[in-house]
Amino acid sequence: MKLIHPTHARPHTAEQLTGQDTSHLVIINPDSGQLVHQEMAPAIQALQDAAKQAGFDMRLASAFRPFDRQLWIWNNKFTGQRPILDSNSQPLEPDSLTDLEKIHAILRWSALPGGSRHHWGTDVDVYAANCLPDGTSLQLEPWEYEAGGHQHTFAQWLHQTMPEYGFYLPYAKERQGVACEPWHISYFPVSRYLLRQLSPDLLKRTLSHSDIAGKSQILENLDSLYLKYIENICEV
Repeated sequence: MKLIHPTHARPHTAEQLTGQDTSHLVIINPDSGQLVHQEMAPAIQALQDAAKQAGFDMRLASAFRPFDRQLWIWNNKFTGQRPILDSNSQPLEPDSLTDLEKIHAILRWSALPGGSRHHWGTDVDVYAANCLPDGTSLQLEPWEYEAGGHQHTFAQWLHQTMPEYGFYLPYAKERQGVACEPWHISYFPVSRYLLRQLSPDLLKRTLSHSDIAGKSQILENLDSLYLKYIENICEV
């Protein structure tokens, strides 16, 4: 199957860019109902087929994630109902952190609602189900994909193969922003254009009308947060 990658992406609405409209998406997995960008669907299906031929049952741990879901994750972390992890995946004590420190800590592992690449449908978290030991739940932590981890062989194959299908790792290396995520792949032919269409002003308008925890500190520091955690990605 020869893939034809788009050379541009049509303008997307603010609602599409921030996870509040799914009209640009299609169902990739009827069983799970997972959604991906319509222009990415052939590529991710082709990559899954290649993985199968290589002996890997590649599945999507996460695909499109709506704004409301990202907001729920954010608010539960900010209010202490879900753990906030440090750079070594160890839980922090939220009561010892200022609001701004909480924001930075959460952003290491979880995107701002409206600012998540998962809103676009071009970015997915992947793993090999047949490499997951019996009785083990996927954690999506770096050690699983590193030497000695159950996803390491799959990760090596993925790193070598995915560029042929238009994918890359936006969080492949430590850049003092989002933590390294060897499971998070992005469909570059479309995602590069959607990143340009998103902007701090658009995100600020979206968050201003939301009930996000820590809103005042987020809006006050949004320009620097945007630069550090949204624009600060690895090159292809």
